[in-house]
Amino acid sequence: MVTFIKKNKFLTLGLVILLIMSFVDISLTYQALENTLFQFISMLLIIPPIFLIIGLFDVWVPRETIIEHMGEHSKAKGMVLAFFLGAFSAGPTLVAFPIAHLMLKKGAKYSNVIFFLMVWSSLKLPIIFFQITAIGYYLPAIINITMLIVFIVSALLTDAFFNEEDKKLYYKKADNTE
Repeated sequence: MVTFIKKNKFLTLGLVILLIMSFVDISLTYQALENTLFQFISMLLIIPPIFLIIGLFDVWVPRETIIEHMGEHSKAKGMVLAFFLGAFSAGPTLVAFPIAHLMLKKGAKYSNVIFFLMVWSSLKLPIIFFQITAIGYYLPAIINITMLIVFIVSALLTDAFFNEEDKKLYYKKADNTE
């Protein structure tokens, strides 16, 4: 029992807080449990399609294709492809991390993967369209162009700061995980 508590500190803490909250106001406990159930069901609706897409990507896209289009010698073509993959994506950023892992595993350049993650998190087309409808064209144009420039510079700097040993370590970790 003690090992379970040590391994699951946050779960145990959450259950203790929930128990204490039950004595204070039982309606808050019911609301917390309803929210937990709703979040659990939401994750069950998101996770299986993610695994399906990642599995199909792993099987259908050969390593050579990724290396050719997004590998070390892809130059600007890799960044453009990373931009389009991130901008035309759907779903929360949580979805992007397994895809980025698979891209690293298949030989994509580290800076392209970092750029892909940044674009996915902030420059998706639905977000840009929402910004335009909410506040017009001018401010979203300034914001998104600035973010795009910062993302490109950040990805290139990240790639420059890591030496070849560090990059090989990341690629090795990506290869060793299943």
